[in-house]
Amino acid sequence: MAMETLLAPWAAKSNESRGRLIFEPESATRTVFQRDRDRIIHSSTFRRLKHKTQVFVYHEGDHYRTRLTHSIEVSQIARALARSLRLNEDLAEALALAHDLGHPPFGHAGEAALDRAMQPYGGFDHNAQTIRLVTALEHPYAGFSGLNLCWETLEGLAKHNGPLVDAPIDSQNPPDSLPFGLKEYLRIDDLELHTWPSAEAQVAAIADDVAYNNHDIDDGLRAGLFSLEALAEVPLVRAALDAVDAKFPDIPQDVRIHELVRRLIGRMTDDILTHSRQLIADLDPVSVDDIRGADHAVVYFSPAMKAEVDVLRNFLFTNMYRHRFVRRMTGKAKRVVHDLFTLYMSEPELLPPFWAKIATGPETTETARAVADFIGGMTDRFALRDHEKLFSISASPK
Repeated sequence: MAMETLLAPWAAKSNESRGRLIFEPESATRTVFQRDRDRIIHSSTFRRLKHKTQVFVYHEGDHYRTRLTHSIEVSQIARALARSLRLNEDLAEALALAHDLGHPPFGHAGEAALDRAMQPYGGFDHNAQTIRLVTALEHPYAGFSGLNLCWETLEGLAKHNGPLVDAPIDSQNPPDSLPFGLKEYLRIDDLELHTWPSAEAQVAAIADDVAYNNHDIDDGLRAGLFSLEALAEVPLVRAALDAVDAKFPDIPQDVRIHELVRRLIGRMTDDILTHSRQLIADLDPVSVDDIRGADHAVVYFSPAMKAEVDVLRNFLFTNMYRHRFVRRMTGKAKRVVHDLFTLYMSEPELLPPFWAKIATGPETTETARAVADFIGGMTDRFALRDHEKLFSISASPK
């Protein structure tokens, strides 16, 4: 495509893609990465993100972020970073939109509960579940299972946070340290887990950090979990808030918070761009393979910004994620997931017909994986309704 002639030499090029596992004729109007993005957006898994939580469960308020709104925000930041670094925006966008597809209901609390229940059967990991979803569990197409995404998209989803192993592995005998969904796919397609991913995947990963740190500030303040005065003790926040107050001394509090968050996003992204340009210049790559072959990330915060972001994260961990209100709800969420898993494992005939056919009987590995896939795909509200239907004597069984 014409726009790709403007990309940096080390950017991922659609005409150099390693292709799809199942061959398909290429589109005359869209690149392979654009088609991957579109397939992700049109998937049922992506639609379900609208009722999957970030920190708050779906019924706690209409204005809090969900996995869907978070993914859209990550996509916006990723596109902006990719454009400024002359990287492939379409690949960065596809990875940003898909990076949370594998999350079960109730955020990290739900994942922790499902992983604990699945320990005898290989565990549960949301990144590996993303690979499982886009390569097997989604089935909208007649010619293949999954979405048949191109190699670069799958690579970025598998290892956007960096290499997963230290050296090349035997894909037919992957190490036990790798989570189930990833080990399963490696047997048919090597994603080279010992290397760094493309710069576009690194863009999606750092955009995720920028998005969730800042929208958790907004959501935490909106929920009253901490005050703006307490948050302003974080140096990064204090500097941005002082800039807001100096320019707009009499604005309403909600506008003040929005101006704060947009400045924090701006400061973080400006830092990423400045530092990443220096990292790339020092590496002096001539191709995307040089990015993969580096021994470090090339898209990241500067050390100074990383230290400031860590202070912010520590504040959010103490004052938001460990807040008694959040812990009370996540405790309930874990019990819902545990109850559903335990019941379906002992009575797999209660599963919907599609999943019941996969189950091989009570307490088997095959049944455990079917149950994990079924629960993992639930939204918050579906899980709560299913739990009520199965455990409340007065609830309708339908």
